[in-house]
Amino acid sequence: MDITSSTMQPRAARPRWSVMRRRKLVTGLLFISPWIIGFLIFTLYPMLASLYYSFTEFHIHKTPEWIGFANYAELFNDKLFWTSLGNTFYLVIIGVPLTLFLSFICAVLLNLKVRGQSIYRVIFFMPSIVPTVASALLWVWILNPSSGIVNTLLAGIGITGPNWFRDPNWAKPALIMMGLWGMGGTIVIYLSGLQDVPESLLEAAEIDGASWLQRLWHITIPMVSPITLFNLIIGVIGTFQYFAQAYVFGAAVSTTNAMVLGAPLNSTLFYSVYLFQNGFIYLRMGYASAMAWILFVIIMLCTLLLLRTSNRWTYYSG
Repeated sequence: MDITSSTMQPRAARPRWSVMRRRKLVTGLLFISPWIIGFLIFTLYPMLASLYYSFTEFHIHKTPEWIGFANYAELFNDKLFWTSLGNTFYLVIIGVPLTLFLSFICAVLLNLKVRGQSIYRVIFFMPSIVPTVASALLWVWILNPSSGIVNTLLAGIGITGPNWFRDPNWAKPALIMMGLWGMGGTIVIYLSGLQDVPESLLEAAEIDGASWLQRLWHITIPMVSPITLFNLIIGVIGTFQYFAQAYVFGAAVSTTNAMVLGAPLNSTLFYSVYLFQNGFIYLRMGYASAMAWILFVIIMLCTLLLLRTSNRWTYYSG
């Protein structure tokens, strides 16, 4: 037996790409080139530039000066940094779960076969398409402590309403309340998931004597758990970047001509607001870039944690 001939077979040559295949590749790259160019210019380059600036002392009117990890060291000794981070976690821990819970309850009710179902769905979705600045100003008026609708209604039943945005203890709950008003997008996503729940499972459970609440708990909620995971991740990412509403409220509730971000008493000084303050008011771009990268790491860790733990409570029918 010829061992050499049996063990040292020549490798098969890799097939060369045909002219048609190369032409299709070039055509595909040409079609996607606007996105690639936009990604390189408007996403990748700003990310890499901010990473470099985070290690520098950089003001708009000065050349960046390399200082290593000094910005990061200063951040961890900055009391306002921890205040802004605590305010943001408050919204994430309380606001996001509350929004998911109420969105699911509203979606379940809107999924019932009742007359005027489509009208109710439109009514619940409409607030979510109102521009952020307009809705923020609307809620500043609604929650006005002296002439707002909420406090007026509370006074009608003998309750003295809180000072809302001018009270540090009520400012963040007021913002959460405003966020609940615009949860139409989350409701629509839940509605799409509820309509994919197999009717056969619900009918079988009903025949076996399961009540409506038991069917909801043991069938509907597990079947829409992937939707809950999606909404949870999107909600956490969006809340960590919470900015526009707090910025508008800072301008609306300031008692002086100068806008005070985070008023009252830094209770609405969220992470993105403090980042904006450092970057575009104090012009400390290097410091703000370091904050941006810490925020990126926090969001990435929270997302990975949710994905890692999702196997314990997320059900996939496939």
